[in-house]
Amino acid sequence: MTKEDQRPIPASAIAAVKPAATVPSARRRPRFLSLGVLTRYLSPVLLIVVWQVACSTGLLSTRLMASPVQIIAEAWSLTLDGTLPSNLGVSLGRAGAGLAIAILAGVSLALIAGLSRIGEDVIDAPLQIMRTLPALALVPLFILWFGIGEAPKIIMVALGSTFPIYLNLHKGIRSIDPKLLEMACTLGLTRVQTIREVILPGALPDFLVGLRFAVGISWLMLVVAEQVNADSGIGHMMIDAEDFMRTDIILVGLLVYGLLGLVSDQIVRQLESALLSWRPSNRPSRSR
Repeated sequence: MTKEDQRPIPASAIAAVKPAATVPSARRRPRFLSLGVLTRYLSPVLLIVVWQVACSTGLLSTRLMASPVQIIAEAWSLTLDGTLPSNLGVSLGRAGAGLAIAILAGVSLALIAGLSRIGEDVIDAPLQIMRTLPALALVPLFILWFGIGEAPKIIMVALGSTFPIYLNLHKGIRSIDPKLLEMACTLGLTRVQTIREVILPGALPDFLVGLRFAVGISWLMLVVAEQVNADSGIGHMMIDAEDFMRTDIILVGLLVYGLLGLVSDQIVRQLESALLSWRPSNRPSRSR
C-alpha cells in the first residue's frame, strides 16, 4: 500500500456522498397516495356538509330536498322494518335476470354478425334500428304483449343491455389481427378451434367494455321499468313516496340505485383485471 492510498479522504468528498442518503425511499410513497385518495373524496364530503348546513339553517326547504341526516335516518328505518331489503331483493332479481338474458343474446348475435358476412347483413340493420328506439315508447307495447307482471320489466332491462354487448363484441371480433387468423390457418386449426383459441380471447377486452356499459344501462332501464305498473322494487317505493311528497324516501331510492351501479361496475372491473391479467396495463406496478 503506497502513501497515496493511506491519505485520508477529503471532507468535500464525504459531503458529496451524504445527500444520496437523504433521497426519499419508495416506502414513503403510500403517504402521498393516501393523501391523493383523501383529496379525491374531499369535494363530495364538503358538498354533503354544505347540503346539511343549508337544510339546517332553512336556506333549503326539507320538504323539497331532505337533508343528509334525514336520508340516513329514513334509510335505517326502512331497513329495520324490512321495506328496503325486500324491495332491493326484487330489484336485484329483475336486473340480474335481464342482464343474463342480455349477455346471452348480445354474445350470440355478435358472433353471428361478426363471423359471417351474411349474418351481419341480416342482424346488424334491425339491431341498429331498435337501438335508436326510446325505451319509454316501448312500455305500452310491452304491457299489451306481456301483461303487467315481471316479464315486461325483465325484457326492458334485457333489451337495453343487449346493445352495448353486441356492439362492442362485434367490433372486437372484426378487429382481430388478420395475421393471427393466418397463423391459425397455418397451424391447421379448425373453424371452431380458431374461434375458441384466437377470436374470442382477442375480442374479450371489447366484450368486457360492453359489459360495463350494459351493467350501467341495466339499472337505468330498471328505473323506468319499476315506475310503470310495478307493485314492488325500489322504483315502486319511490313512486309511492312521490304521492306523499316524501323526498327522503325518494332520495334513499336514488342513493340505492347509485350504490348498486357503483358496486356492479367495480365487480366488472375486478373481473376485467382477473381475465386480462396478461395485459401490461393490468399488471401490478412494482416500486422501484
